[in-house]
Amino acid sequence: MGSGRPPLILASGSPRRRALLEALGYPLRVVVPGVEEEDLALPPPELALALARRKGESVAGEWVLAADTVVDLGGKVLGKPKDPEENRLFLRLLSGRSHRVHTAIYLRTPMDLVLEVHTAKVRFRPLSEEEIAWYVESGEGLDKAGGYGAQGLGMALLSGVEGDFYTVVGLPVSRVFALLWERGFRP
Repeated sequence: MGSGRPPLILASGSPRRRALLEALGYPLRVVVPGVEEEDLALPPPELALALARRKGESVAGEWVLAADTVVDLGGKVLGKPKDPEENRLFLRLLSGRSHRVHTAIYLRTPMDLVLEVHTAKVRFRPLSEEEIAWYVESGEGLDKAGGYGAQGLGMALLSGVEGDFYTVVGLPVSRVFALLWERGFRP
């Protein structure tokens, strides 16, 4: 990539998204969008798309990437738990069941605008109350949709993922890389 090109602006406060893009070698500038993630009355995939769009549109720049991840348990959105008790409730709901994770991406380039939703299916193994308490006490799930992080301690809770694991983490990395590459934006 030429030194004259502006950096990729990541419209996200997520340390995970930042780390994934930095691992690929992209020059990044992080701008945390001042956008509320309030619940809109939309089906989960459309909600993810609306929130990603709102984040991306709130940030200026030539190359802007935003994303939003929504955990969908039978059509009900499980957002970021507001406290440890809600985190415990979410884990009880997810225990022994499958759910979908929708991550929407918003990519604005000098050529075009790409809006996509990627979905993966996650299976939780049955969890004991002690396991749930252990995980909630770690605090890891409090800043994550659905109340768990598949890439951290939460990996112990999952029995399987169908689809792109990184969609569950919060950014379908392979797809983002391909979109940027096709548009001449290289790490």
